Amino acid sequence: MHPTHRLFSIIQVLRSARQPVLAQELAQQFEVSVRTIYRDIAELQNQHLPVVGEAGIGYVLKKGHDLPPLMLTPDELDAVLLGINWVSQRGDESLNKASKSLLNKIRDVVPEHLQSVILNEASLAPSYRQVFNDSLDMSRLREAIRRAQKIKIRYCNAQGESSERIIWPFMLAYFDVSRLICAWCEYRQNFRHFRSDRIAEISYLDQYFEPSSEELKKRWRKQQAECECPSSEKTPERTATTSRDKLVEMA
Repeated sequence: MHPTHRLFSIIQVLRSARQPVLAQELAQQFEVSVRTIYRDIAELQNQHLPVVGEAGIGYVLKKGHDLPPLMLTPDELDAVLLGINWVSQRGDESLNKASKSLLNKIRDVVPEHLQSVILNEASLAPSYRQVFNDSLDMSRLREAIRRAQKIKIRYCNAQGESSERIIWPFMLAYFDVSRLICAWCEYRQNFRHFRSDRIAEISYLDQYFEPSSEELKKRWRKQQAECECPSSEKTPERTATTSRDKLVEMA
C-alpha cells in the first residue's frame, strides 16, 4: 500500500474505533512494521490531525474533531483533478471559471503530503476539437433547472428551421464539443434535446413546472432505457449504434 493511502486508512480506522488502537494492531492490518506505524502517527500529528496516544497504550482520534475537509487518497484526488481538467476544456464559460476556482481552493486545503499529487497530475483529458460556443448564459440555465422554472426558446435545428417552444429543462448533457439541454417540451408533449448553441432566443418565465426536475429525470431515464432495449428484428450492430447515438439532438 502506498504510504499516503496508509495514512488515510489509519485515520479511518481511528475514526471508527471505540477504544485506543495499538500500533501493533495497525501494523498487522497494514502489513508493515510497528516502527513504520510510529512514523505514520508522527506524520499525521505533524499535519495537525488530533491523533493522541503513545506506544503500548494505543492511539485515538480526539472527539470533537473531524478529518480535514479534503482528506483524500491520491486516486481520489486524481479523479477530482481529471474532472477539473475535463470541465476546463469542455464546459461552458461559467463552469470553466468555476473549475479554476475549485482547483485553487483544493490547493489551499489538501494536506501537505498530497500537494505533490496536484503538482504532478497523473491523468489528462486532452481535447483537439473545437467546442461550439453557447448562445446563452449556462449558469442562468442551471439556476432555472434547480428552480424547476419554465423557459421559452426560439430554436434553430440542423436544417436551419426555426420554432418556438416552452420547455421544462431538467438536465444538461456535456459532450466533447457541444451541450444538450434535456427537457420536457410542451409543444411535442414529450422529452426533447436541444443543443445550447442553436438557441436563438431565450426568456425565463414566471412559471414553474411539476413534477420536479428529479422526477422528470427519472422518467427520462426510463424512456431512454426502453429505447435501448433491442427488439428481435434488430441486429447486434444496429443495437450498438442505437445505444451509442440515443442521446442526440431531437427537437
